[in-house]
Amino acid sequence: MSSTPPADRSTQLASRFTGDFVWGVATSAFQIEGAAQLDGRGDSIWDEFCRRPGAIRDGSNGDRACDHYHRFETDLDLIAALGITNYRFSISWPRVQPLGVGAWNEAGFAFYERLLAGLASRGIAAHVTLYHWDLPQALQAQGGWANRDTVRAFADYALEIARRFGDRLASLVTHNEPWVVATLGHEVGTFAPGTKSRGVAMRVAHHLLLSHGLAVRELRAAGCRVPLGIVLNQSPIHAATDSEADRAKMRLEDGRLVRWYMDPLLLGRYPEDVVAHLGADAPEVGAEDMALIAQPLDFIGINYYTRGLAVSGSSKDAAAPTTRPLTDMGWEIYPEGLSELLRRLHADYRLPPLYIMENGAAFRDQAIDGRVADAERIAYLEAHIASLADAKDAGVDVRGYFVWSLLDNFEWADGYSKRFGIVYVDYANEARIVKDSGFWYRDFLKAAR
Repeated sequence: MSSTPPADRSTQLASRFTGDFVWGVATSAFQIEGAAQLDGRGDSIWDEFCRRPGAIRDGSNGDRACDHYHRFETDLDLIAALGITNYRFSISWPRVQPLGVGAWNEAGFAFYERLLAGLASRGIAAHVTLYHWDLPQALQAQGGWANRDTVRAFADYALEIARRFGDRLASLVTHNEPWVVATLGHEVGTFAPGTKSRGVAMRVAHHLLLSHGLAVRELRAAGCRVPLGIVLNQSPIHAATDSEADRAKMRLEDGRLVRWYMDPLLLGRYPEDVVAHLGADAPEVGAEDMALIAQPLDFIGINYYTRGLAVSGSSKDAAAPTTRPLTDMGWEIYPEGLSELLRRLHADYRLPPLYIMENGAAFRDQAIDGRVADAERIAYLEAHIASLADAKDAGVDVRGYFVWSLLDNFEWADGYSKRFGIVYVDYANEARIVKDSGFWYRDFLKAAR
């Protein structure tokens, strides 16, 4: 353990970044907004999934969440008080277009008008994500992302958001973590909509990328000047042992997680080894599809939480468990993996600027006498920001970092049992308490300016 005082360590770490580096915090609509049945909002696939017995660990749902819909002014005051000048949030597609096609819901748009006005009045830049997993349930009833028609619906939705809000946005992301939507939502089935088919999952992955490309092309054709990008969850994949079986599993998992998304976006093709492995489950690719997907990007966002360990069936008993500490999600704390990942991407691809759009950790936080002492999270953030600085020093063009998350929130299939926030939420009364990590981030940002 370093003997350097925490304040001095923060100052030293902050000095490794230039003054124009973007620092922020992130949330998503379904996880914090609540107001699920108010003001004309339609059902999303996550509303429907929450109604499935056993789907959510604690039996909860997003009906109320953090009640951000009614408390957003308080939450924006918190962001401002912490000295955070960049806020990443998502727009709820079913709140502004309940059926995913057709009529727009003006009451839903009015909420985001108020939110954007509140951000502007506080000098906080708005970074918007169009799709953070809450597909309108009406579209799911027509096949959802497995239906190629959803590609067109998404592009129309993107155009409308840009038409209304584009002059007030610092950046616009098409999709957050398409791997999660495809794999956890449609192959493993632990996320909405709960489908369990590898073939469907790969078709969904292809349609998500197509919808991204179509939206980017049409946004630019419409004169949208907002920086456009996509956000991918990625990790370095390590073999659990030196066996050839584990190394082969490592290559495959890297192909499914990293190369399946980076290759089409930046190289205009899917990785041949993964296509061969998928066989009949590989998606049908139209003649113009890859050119559409590979639109020039203003940035790529990377979400990083931990590394992956590839364990083949033959070595499951031989693989030693990690001796590193784990977060409350059971994820290994592996900060050096962030620098490793970024340096690898820099070596393998001609990249646009990168932004870390999510990085953070869940721990078992408790509020005691009005304080939440979360030293583990502070150590996690500090170590990962240091790893990010290492990547910058190695020549990677990374320009920003967003903490996940502003608030404790509805953590998808885990419900309210996991806390990622730098602000504690008491779900009994929706009270907010800034955690020690929130104050640490405030002081770090002061030093970084």
